[in-house]
Amino acid sequence: MTGAEGWAFVSVAENGSHTAMSRDVAVEHPCAIEVNGLGYAVMMLSPSDLQDFAYGFCLSERLIDGAADIGTVEPHGTASGTILRVNTRPALRNRVFERVRHRLSESSCGLCGIENLEQALRPLPRLQDTPPIAPGAIFRALSNMRANQPLNGRTGAVHAAMACDGDGAILLAREDVGRHNAFDKLIGAMLRDGQDWKGRFALLSSRCSYELVEKAALAGCSTLVTVSAATELALSRAKEANIEVCSLARRDSFLACA
Repeated sequence: MTGAEGWAFVSVAENGSHTAMSRDVAVEHPCAIEVNGLGYAVMMLSPSDLQDFAYGFCLSERLIDGAADIGTVEPHGTASGTILRVNTRPALRNRVFERVRHRLSESSCGLCGIENLEQALRPLPRLQDTPPIAPGAIFRALSNMRANQPLNGRTGAVHAAMACDGDGAILLAREDVGRHNAFDKLIGAMLRDGQDWKGRFALLSSRCSYELVEKAALAGCSTLVTVSAATELALSRAKEANIEVCSLARRDSFLACA
């Protein structure tokens, strides 16, 4: 399955004219994640780059520390969606049991109980000080962002996460209907390829939420640039992890915390 499917539409104009047309629509696909045989989560995502997603998701969930901790990733298609079966090395299997135990008490409206509140905002690693990314590099990446979003160009409905070098060149991009999934796919792709974030920054098409800051911290990404604004919790978590956040990023301006 690809990330888009063609649908028939009628375009209705303000003057009352009707025009038949076809348009690609983003696919939103259910994916059940099993880790070491345990059902862990069900995510709605774009059904592409699932290997990358598995690595990035497991790192973001703190189930692994690096690419070598995953043995196999096997996607299995079903009539209802995809089952993504991940196996980690035996020494890390207790992590999965502990996280599943906490997740079992989650409800549809959020987290329940003091124990889960502590799990929700677990301490983040504090990243080392790094030279700041030059504003010109951020503006260069922003000017080339759209050219690296082919799926969004067809559908207008997906987010993008991009790894950029210190000069602003976009090195790698991943897209997904979910902003978190797109970043997990990017993190996983870099992890699988043995690349790190030294001298690089992440450019995201979304707002800056605290979860995205946490993913950046766990991946070792010290500069996060987002097209929309940041929340207060995102900025607080970024300060805790020593991450520079540049938000409301446009081709001619962005906000950086003073």
